[in-house]
Order: sequence, then structure tokens, then C-alpha cells
Amino acid sequence: MRTFEDPRAHHPRPQMVRQQWASLDGWWEFAFDDANAGMAERWFDGRALPQRILTPFPYQSNASGIGSRDIHEVMWYSRSFEVPDGWDYGSLLLHFGAVDYRADVWVNGRVAGRNRGGHVPFSFDIAPYLKSGTNRITVRAEDRQDPYQPRGKQSSSGTPVRIYYYCTSGIWQNVWLEPVPALRIDHLRITESHPDGRLALTVHLHGPASDWEAELDVLDGLDSETVCVQARAGSRGASLTLCAQVPDPQAWSPSAPHLYKLRVRLLHRGQPIDSVEAYTGLRSIELKDGFFHLNGKRTFLLMALDQGYWPDTLLAAPSDEALRADVEWARRFGFNGVRKHQKIEHERWLYWCDVLGLMVWEEMPNARSWSEESEERLELEWLRAVVRDANHPSIVAWVPVVESFGFPELTRHPHQHDFLERMVARTRLVDPTRPVIDNDGWQHTDVTDICTIHDYSHPVEKLLERYASTLLTGLPPDTGWHKARELFLAGAQYRGQPIVFSEVGGYLLVPEGPERRRDRLYDHYGNVRNEDELAQRYRTLMQGLASLPFLAGLCYTQLTDVEHEQNGLLTTARVPRLPPEQVADLHRALWPDS
Repeated sequence: MRTFEDPRAHHPRPQMVRQQWASLDGWWEFAFDDANAGMAERWFDGRALPQRILTPFPYQSNASGIGSRDIHEVMWYSRSFEVPDGWDYGSLLLHFGAVDYRADVWVNGRVAGRNRGGHVPFSFDIAPYLKSGTNRITVRAEDRQDPYQPRGKQSSSGTPVRIYYYCTSGIWQNVWLEPVPALRIDHLRITESHPDGRLALTVHLHGPASDWEAELDVLDGLDSETVCVQARAGSRGASLTLCAQVPDPQAWSPSAPHLYKLRVRLLHRGQPIDSVEAYTGLRSIELKDGFFHLNGKRTFLLMALDQGYWPDTLLAAPSDEALRADVEWARRFGFNGVRKHQKIEHERWLYWCDVLGLMVWEEMPNARSWSEESEERLELEWLRAVVRDANHPSIVAWVPVVESFGFPELTRHPHQHDFLERMVARTRLVDPTRPVIDNDGWQHTDVTDICTIHDYSHPVEKLLERYASTLLTGLPPDTGWHKARELFLAGAQYRGQPIVFSEVGGYLLVPEGPERRRDRLYDHYGNVRNEDELAQRYRTLMQGLASLPFLAGLCYTQLTDVEHEQNGLLTTARVPRLPPEQVADLHRALWPDS
């Protein structure tokens, strides 16, 4: 199995590419620190660590070379490296794609930086700490079994049960070096990318307000060298705005995912300083008359729930090919989108969604319990995720909270209610172009852009019966499927938003062995005995859902099996349980506008 070790195969940050970079993935020295003695004993002093681990795979995974499912809350990593010959730089950035949950980083025994947040990238300029020849990086990672930290579907007990799975601790996305100028482009933000060809982006700088210029080339395709249009702008501030009108524009959609390459050059007082590459897709998103419109055309959202989980690597992707394959499977089954569940996925996965044409609902991993600090942790990490991913055309909705995870007192605690509304407002401040779902599934506030409902009622006749009054009045039920939780919180009400069944289906294969050994999931979801029965139930469900004219979209649970949760259209090994082409034909027949 090929991992992310080849530094030229695929840039780990596809929306801001420089030509020079080097992967630090591979074998690192490693140690558990169950006694939490490493800081006092100065394990960061360059000493050798006793074990070896293959990054970016977590120690709980078989691919890491360790494969222990025991709980270890503190772990250390170390490796030596040399700066590649020929690199000319003012700063040398050390990038981490994600380290769950806290990270302290040393270079040659000196503190380089710290980070909190297990699902988002961070980087440090390590040039001040380098020496000639061999250098050494040490990382202390801390991942407590803390119900107040954003942990998504990672079991707080460390043992898979119900909808929770094995944990993913420590380094679980790429580590890499990037030589950059001291004054440079820090971030690109595409603010407009419309099907009519209007394009605008803001270039944020690492540098002071001064005499800056920026140049933009828009190329007709990721592999094209044909320049469609150019733009130039100047500024005495630390950011610049570039605007262009793309001639003969081709819109991005799942059926025609056309992308334009962007080349941005930075000049200071007329001298070239830095250059980066990105890309965009021209597309618009609009909620109108209770439905979703893509590029001005009413589009049914036909999604699958995707948890981004692999048996040998857990939340870490086995390879770039595995990320692409999951996108291709979703397309083969005829889905035009996925809801990435309780995970900020590797940015290479979003790249493949952009390239292959798959719409995405991006969703923050939530905590289990509530406190003021847990709110702050969630908000800060979520906004960093939105900043990272806002340029991807495949993302069509943001989901900061799901099923009231971490907010158990929404009906009685005004602070928790207010936090949901604040999360929507803060998300819109970062990205006003996409809809935001405040609390996916139930207990919505007045500000949610979409009315999402989770409903695993079975058989399908029972599900349809719940919405008989909706067919007459257009109003969704007052309560949801699970424990009769209110669909809208007190003081809020449905206001004509698109209605999406964002979790539905979930048919579990009945396991062999005594019934008493079955997980409690089998008490809540529909069960099937074999693939033939699954095919029949799936067809009946989809036909029933297609009979609901008010429905703007759905998300079927789920794309793949995860641990004991055996309800995927694919097994954990990505073997289809149903013929993908037959499922896709059914989808096309029922929803020709998807």
C-alpha cells in the first residue's frame, strides 16, 4: 500500500501550492508517556525514543506499525532531517495537517510552537532554530479521553460501542517542510467565483503594510497552460483584491466539474517576491422556494453519509488513492453529494471531490459534554476549518453542530441555545456564500438555513405516515424521530427553509451469533438478513422518499461500514453490497434533477 511518503505525488495543501516542499512522513521514533514524565525529564532534548511509528498513521492503527487499541493519552514523536540542498528561503515552515489533540513542537531542543485542536492544520517557522547538517524535531501529543474536547465519533471509553469507534490519537495527517520568503503570500481567499465568469480573490500577506502588487493568471483547467484572463492589483495594505471576468465561462457541477487553475504572483516595489497556485470552480448556491439551486438550476441533494474511516488506518487515510476511491464509489452509486460526518477530512479528499464532481456538507466533530470552555474549543477549531476549506467549490453547506452533541440542555439552558445561533453567525462572517445548518437533525433555532431531519423510522410506511400532514400543510412535524425531540426549539419555528432528510435508511445486517451479543444499534435501526433484502428495502425506501414533493434532499446512512456498524453500501474493505450501477439507475429514475 502506497502512503503519503512520495513528496512529488500530491501536494498536501492543493489550494495553495508552492513548487518546493518535502514530506516528513515515514518512520519516526516514538514513545508512550503514561506517567506524563517526558516534560520533566526533557524528552525534547534530542534523545532517541524507544519505539518506531509510521506517520501519518495513529498508534491505534495497524498501519502505524504499533496497532495498540489501549488508551495512551500522552505520546512523543521524534525524527531527524536535513534541509534539502538548493533551498533558498527566508522562513522554513514546518506543517502539520492534523495532530489530535494538543501538540508541543521542539526543533533542536528549542520550543517551536504549540497547537490545540485535533482536526485542523498548523505550522511554525523553524528557520531560527536550525543548524547546519542534521536537525531534529520532537513532538509531544496529548489526547485525553476528555468529553469536553471536540472528538467526533471517537469513543470516550476507547472501545467501539453504538455509534462510536476506536480513537485516533497523535499525528494523523501529513507532516511536511516548505521553504518560503520572509515576506510572502499567507492565504488566498476566493470571495466570488460565479457561473457567469465573475471571479474575485483576496491575497492576504505575511508582511507589513507597504507597496505591494499582485498578479493573477486564470488558466483553463488544472493541466492547462492556456491563460484565459489576467488581473493585476496594487495596495499599500497587507492584503490585495484581484478581480477578473473569465471569458466563455464553464460552470462547475457534479455532472461537469470544470476547474480553473489560478496562479498568483506577489511583487514588492516591483520585484517578484512569491508565487502560489490554487484553483476554483465557477458555481453558485441558492436556496429558493424551499429547494436547493445549483448554478440557477433546481437540484435535488442526493447524498450518502461518509465517515471517512478505514479498518487499518482509522480516521487517517491509507493513501491518496483511497481518498479518491471513496469519492469515485459515491459517484458510481449515483450520489451527487456526501455529508462528511463528524470529521474534517484531509484536504486531498476535498480536492478529489472538486475534480470528480461531488458536493459536500462539511461538519465539525463535536464534543460529548458542555462547558463554557468546550464551546470555545469548538468554535475556534470550527472557524479554522472553514478558513482552510472555504475555497473548495465542492463544499455547499457548513454544519458546526450535529444532533445536539455536547449540548444536552438546549431546551433549558439559554447559553447553549445562544451558542448555536452564534456559531451560525460566526460561520457566515467567515463565509457568507454558503448555507449553514445550526444543529443537524433536530432542535433547530430560528437562524438555520436548512431544516434537516434525522429519521430512521421503519418500515417505510411508518416513515411516510409521519409526514402525511406535511403533504397537506407544508409544515414539518413538531417532533423528530429520536425520543420525540422537538424539531425547533422554543421561540423558533419553521420558516420555509428547504427540508432535507439528512439521515435516513441505515439498514443493519443482522450479525451471526446470539441476539444478546448485538449492539444496541439494532434496537433503533432497521435490520436486514442479507444483500437481497437490503436491495429490496433500499428500493422501497427511495421510492417512498421520492413520493414526498416537499423534500429538497436526503442523505442515506451510509456509504461504508464502520467497525460494528454494518450498514454500508460498501463493506469496510470497500466491497459493494449492492451493484452500484443498479443503485445509480434507481436514483436517476427517481430524481432526474439530481
